Amino acid sequence: MHKQIISIGFSPCPNDTFIFDALINQKIDTGNLQFEPVLEDVQTLNQWAIEEKLMVTKLSYGVWPLVNKNYNLLNSGSALGRGVGPLLITSDKLQNTNVQDYLIAIPGKNTTAHLLFSLAYPNAENKIFLRYDEIENFVLAGKGLGVIIHENRFTYQEKGLIKITDLGDYWETKTGFPIPLGGIVVKKTMQPIIQQQIDMLIKQSIEFAFLSYPQLNDYIRSHSQEMNEDVMRKHIDLYVNNYSLDLGCEGRAAIEMLMKVWNNVKIVDK
Repeated sequence: MHKQIISIGFSPCPNDTFIFDALINQKIDTGNLQFEPVLEDVQTLNQWAIEEKLMVTKLSYGVWPLVNKNYNLLNSGSALGRGVGPLLITSDKLQNTNVQDYLIAIPGKNTTAHLLFSLAYPNAENKIFLRYDEIENFVLAGKGLGVIIHENRFTYQEKGLIKITDLGDYWETKTGFPIPLGGIVVKKTMQPIIQQQIDMLIKQSIEFAFLSYPQLNDYIRSHSQEMNEDVMRKHIDLYVNNYSLDLGCEGRAAIEMLMKVWNNVKIVDK
């Protein structure tokens, strides 16, 4: 059977490789579709979504308002949750935590982390945008404050860094909703029946992954060689949940709230 090949972008982080392993490596029946992975950091994927580079891609919900005219959001594959948000951190060298007095390293302009930071600190505009895995070292070097995501949430304290604000807690307290971090989108030009099929297959891929969890496979390990398995599992436990299987009404409402916040914060101008 001739298969339609579809490129799909996602990050090498354990939560994404956990979600897409069965889909990419054909551990489930993908029918007439075959998926080719394009692994990149989330800020690159966000920029590519703005450029409409991929037919299917992971992105930050922080960039969703800029691209939703060209993409549809799938029900499966998202990262939402409570207690999963980015953290604003400092080094012990910086005693004064008047945030707007510092240069703040953010993991990408169009990330949800930037949106949540801007919501909590609307007057802090002295920012630098770095790859998420460069931010701990930026803070350790005493160059300023940093907003950390992904596995850095689990490692910053070991390096002597100190949390100033849990930006996720701030969002949850202010809105009452879970934090929409990232989602999977497909080009609107794709046939609706194919969009539905991809959505269903991502859900099946997640369900398959959970069958053997907490065992970790080589696909997850090979893309996370700098992490120990405990951190990999923490990653998966934090970011893959019922919202990943299906956004549901609450998940969709959380994303709508994020759209309203984005319009109020006007992050695109900063």
